[in-house]
Amino acid sequence: MAAAMPKRDSALPLRDRPGTDAEAAERSSWTAWAWWPHLALAAAIMVPFTILTLARYQRFADPSWDLGIFVQVARGWAGWHPPVVDIKGDGYQILGDHWSPILAVTGPLWRLWPSPAMLLVLQAGLLSWSVGIVSETAARFLGRTRGLLVGAAYGLSWGIQRALDVEFHEISFAVPFMALVARQLLLRRWESAVWWALPVLLVKEDLGLTVAAVGVVLLIKRRWGFGPLLIVVGLAWTACALWWWIPHFNTGGAFDYWTKLPGHRGSPPDWKDYAFSLVTRHTVWTTVGWLLGMTAFLALRSPLIVLVIPTLGWRFVSDNAMYWGREWHYSAVLMPVLFLAAVDGLSRCDLSARPWMRAAARNGVTAMVAIAAACTVAAPLPVADLVDPATYRGGPHAAALRGALRVIPDGATVEAASAPLARLAARCHVYWVGGSTRTPPQYIVIEAGDGNPVDGPAYGAAWHPTATYRTIFQQELVTVIQLVQ
Repeated sequence: MAAAMPKRDSALPLRDRPGTDAEAAERSSWTAWAWWPHLALAAAIMVPFTILTLARYQRFADPSWDLGIFVQVARGWAGWHPPVVDIKGDGYQILGDHWSPILAVTGPLWRLWPSPAMLLVLQAGLLSWSVGIVSETAARFLGRTRGLLVGAAYGLSWGIQRALDVEFHEISFAVPFMALVARQLLLRRWESAVWWALPVLLVKEDLGLTVAAVGVVLLIKRRWGFGPLLIVVGLAWTACALWWWIPHFNTGGAFDYWTKLPGHRGSPPDWKDYAFSLVTRHTVWTTVGWLLGMTAFLALRSPLIVLVIPTLGWRFVSDNAMYWGREWHYSAVLMPVLFLAAVDGLSRCDLSARPWMRAAARNGVTAMVAIAAACTVAAPLPVADLVDPATYRGGPHAAALRGALRVIPDGATVEAASAPLARLAARCHVYWVGGSTRTPPQYIVIEAGDGNPVDGPAYGAAWHPTATYRTIFQQELVTVIQLVQ
């Protein structure tokens, strides 16, 4: 009986072609024709992303104070000094909150376009850039058409859309960097993977653990020089950020988020009960199911799955339930890793001797696209709002907020809550209403939540008993009060 013919080298994934230098192969295969479909996909994704995020901004649908905080950060860096974020507290330095020096790049951008919209478009661009990276990388292993489908599924993934839905966050910088790191690992470009991992350290203090995980993957790949180096650098960076750099800038001399961990109230927790609670949290297992399920569980076939462990670790260990679920932006940095791990998993399944695994490889891309589309419609996720007319209408409340902002002059000191916060932060000295300063501000913007207009002077006196305020604007439950000199 004749021996089975081996697979031809040309049919193997790039990393498995014998005698091939992956870096040289990548350079020689680069052409404008090879890249343009993926750049076009990234641009096509950025258009709806930008429309959705600006539409939310225009209708004052800000879900939190975060955009206002990052506006103050950008304004501070534009002045060439570490930013003071008064929204979080009078004189609060942002480097005492999270170690995110990469936000310094928003300073020059603010000088060019001094608007909160700049940050929203920047985030849409960073997320869309990662779509092109994932798509082109997948195409190298799976072919152009399947690569584009993987890129589209990634762009529609719930983690990316949730990040878009909650305004700007520093984590958006880490998303394309992690896509580049995973790409270099798949192409066996070990030194490039190390270099692309280093900027991730500048995004947030916990990502030093993720950089250390890149070192672990390099050890799995028997890169005995680069692997230990990244592990040491990543762990040392996080340690320095948590115990030295952040406390240095923090007014309390400590890392504020230790309070999110068990045992922070002074007495150690019952670790047996706590461990039991960890493995019985329904929200945690639901999140894990959504993360792995969106890649049809193919990501589990790749060693790249190691890179998601640090982020999931700190989220699930925390006793703050907000970190456990699928809301907010906390899963965005995991998306490029999971999808490129799925690409690696598909390649491995395609080479398997088991027929059912080869069948999974043939149908895996279709499954990922179907899952992404189903999640977008069923969740629902922001892209589904493109066809909803309410997305583009602010209504009377938004009109009232615009009128309220017009009566507040530039440079004034103002207290406000979420909706008008970012716009005011772009041109005034802004504090969180009733919380971040004891000094009576010149103006307070009040939004009534119970359907009845607010007694403005009484509201001002409740927060600032030594001050007297008068109402200068009231419309659609929006009230502006002014300090009486």
